[in-house]
Amino acid sequence: MGRTFQPFTVGHRFRITPPEGGPSRDSRLDLVMAAGAFGSGEHETTASCLEILETMPEVQGARVLDLGSGTGILTIAALKLGAKSALCIDIEASAVEACRENCKINGVEERVEHMCGTLDDVGEGSFDLILANIYGDILLQVAENLVAFARPAAPLLLSGMLWEYNFPVRQKYERLGCRISQNRMLEEFSTLLLHKA
Repeated sequence: MGRTFQPFTVGHRFRITPPEGGPSRDSRLDLVMAAGAFGSGEHETTASCLEILETMPEVQGARVLDLGSGTGILTIAALKLGAKSALCIDIEASAVEACRENCKINGVEERVEHMCGTLDDVGEGSFDLILANIYGDILLQVAENLVAFARPAAPLLLSGMLWEYNFPVRQKYERLGCRISQNRMLEEFSTLLLHKA
């Protein structure tokens, strides 16, 4: 699977570890990631999403939509925090495979549906929590659809956008009836937590 990595912690609740890392000896939740091309959670956008996720009461019992799911790390974290089920979507077949493998390693595979494709392939449905750690231009393109999939009052946790996209993304989602709950400017990227009206 490529490179290996040392276990490391994120926020107050998570420890990210390779499969050979062994379980935590403290109260942290283990996110076991097979090392591969789609990252293991070191990226600042992933870390900021995990830090926000661990503080969100709305995760409990939620049906999650994870757009651009990559390794599945955000979905796995949400499920370990008490989410009920998730739909993971990615356009890369290899990412879908990596996500499927990581869900299995973490024992959450029964609660996850995987889809290789785009938001247009989802069809019907509404979700209690939207996760999208993808590029800013894509967040703008999918805004109407993404907000439509969110239940009223549902949180949308968006990241992956460079600073220059922060304002256009905020503006667009606000126009679609979302309010900003958190706006984090990272070193190069930014993370937004919004709530649908």
